[in-house]
Amino acid sequence: MKGKTMEITKIAKEDQIDRKWIVLDAKDKVFGRLITEVATYLRGKHKACFTPHLDCGDFVVVINAAEAKFTGLKLEDKEYFTHSGYFGSTKSKTLKEMLEKNPEKLYHLAVRGMLPKTKLGRAMLKKLKVYRGSEHPHTAQMTK
Repeated sequence: MKGKTMEITKIAKEDQIDRKWIVLDAKDKVFGRLITEVATYLRGKHKACFTPHLDCGDFVVVINAAEAKFTGLKLEDKEYFTHSGYFGSTKSKTLKEMLEKNPEKLYHLAVRGMLPKTKLGRAMLKKLKVYRGSEHPHTAQMTK
């Protein structure tokens, strides 16, 4: 090993991270495939400078959230449960009800399961913006 230099992996610093705004249209896309793509962008795994202990992901805007496709019988069969902590307070909603009433919450729940369960994961989730229609207020951030 005398005379050879060692290759060292570069670790990104917080001030070296370049965040972009990515707009994804959910219309006629399969929900699960779209959610994995969103989680990858939020985490920053698509970048060469990915560092596991830093939030190096991009901002993601999802439009037409209510028009995503679901395969199989998930719309009728899949249920989401909430519990307030009191006895007998478990409530459930089907996927169809969640999609009609509040698709933003549905996207946040799905993406949250794919991110780290720490402060870092919560910081990444704050960069997700979901909108039911095709309009969003983040046009000023788009540089393209």
